[in-house]
Amino acid sequence: MKARRVVITGIGAITPLGNSVEEYWNNLEKGVSGAAPITKFDASKFKTQFACEVKGFEAADYINRKELRKMDLVSQYGVAVAKQALDDSNLDLESVDRERFGVIWGSGIGGLKSLQDEVSSFAQGDGTPRFNPFFIPKMIPDLIPGHISMTWGLKGPNFTTVSACASATNAMVDAFNYIRFGISDLFVTGGSEAAVCEAGIGGFNALRALSTRNDSPSSASRPFDATRDGFVLGEGAGAFIFEEYEHAKARGAKIYAEVIGGGMTADAYHMTAPHPEGEGSSRVMAEAMKDAGIKPEDVDYINVHGTSTPLGDIGEVNAIKKVFGEYAYEVSISSTKSMTGHLLGAAGAVEALACLMSIERGVIPPTINFETPDENLDSKLDCTFNEAKKREVNIALSNTFGFGGHNFSVIFKKVTD
Repeated sequence: MKARRVVITGIGAITPLGNSVEEYWNNLEKGVSGAAPITKFDASKFKTQFACEVKGFEAADYINRKELRKMDLVSQYGVAVAKQALDDSNLDLESVDRERFGVIWGSGIGGLKSLQDEVSSFAQGDGTPRFNPFFIPKMIPDLIPGHISMTWGLKGPNFTTVSACASATNAMVDAFNYIRFGISDLFVTGGSEAAVCEAGIGGFNALRALSTRNDSPSSASRPFDATRDGFVLGEGAGAFIFEEYEHAKARGAKIYAEVIGGGMTADAYHMTAPHPEGEGSSRVMAEAMKDAGIKPEDVDYINVHGTSTPLGDIGEVNAIKKVFGEYAYEVSISSTKSMTGHLLGAAGAVEALACLMSIERGVIPPTINFETPDENLDSKLDCTFNEAKKREVNIALSNTFGFGGHNFSVIFKKVTD
């Protein structure tokens, strides 16, 4: 069977840089940091006292209050951003075959705050098991696409991908494959995360994964800088409507880009550390390009995983050099985590949005906070330090990697026909 074409016809964003795609993109382009002291709880006793929190989000703008009490914030973000994407797509749901319209969603952690609160409440009590009847549904990640499906009556394939920080890209690659191989016609896909809580900050502090630059939160996420000391925890969501090309064309839909390839590999190396030579990450980019039927020279922009960790950043750029050869010095590279922080399972979604907007606007968003060159980083690479730059982008590649050695790449292309 000939593979069908897959395009993106709706997008949505709730991020530390803004609660709409336009606001998110404008702040990316300006090089704005979303990091600030934590407001969600008293972090004064934690090693890390800052994060990239979502600001000004009002769940009641998207979800009725009766349903809100059944949802952890991670599901609230998911339903809200799905509504943005569906509204943007201008789909008439009454005329769509909703049995061929599914939801594949990514979340690495799920309802961590709900889990923390319920267990803490029990531990502080007298041993009597008093739990919220919605505790389990609020906690488990698969209820995010469940709520999206129930809200709009979408009856196609429905599940959550859980592959740590690669979860949202995993979801997008799955949705891409389900459409191109004829299983479904449309998907709401993307990812959400809401782990800025005591358990999230404390747990990642225990792993020594987070930056502790408490004196300067806004400059703490500094991918590729020699003084980087860990990632900054972020939260939020990104959503897309993936649609079969002829289906989209028949209804006159606006098309943001075409999804042309995806790659999936495993490092099979370490629980949390990336392979030191970028073995899995080089293979996943090569697989994605092979799947897309393109050469390295066809790629204009790579949104790297680039978390601002000592090992990960260098391993990834070395993998790019291995796969792209001499063209590695021509392709534009940037890490938007320098501004959004690391949204964990939702990272791939908001970074894919950056790729789409770079295609639409002809701008490469910057890698901010670069001050001190790392002797291990090839200075000839174009990492778009500190300022956005204009460049025509026809093809963009997005990388996301996760604890457990999960590697995913997805490739987008400007649609010209």
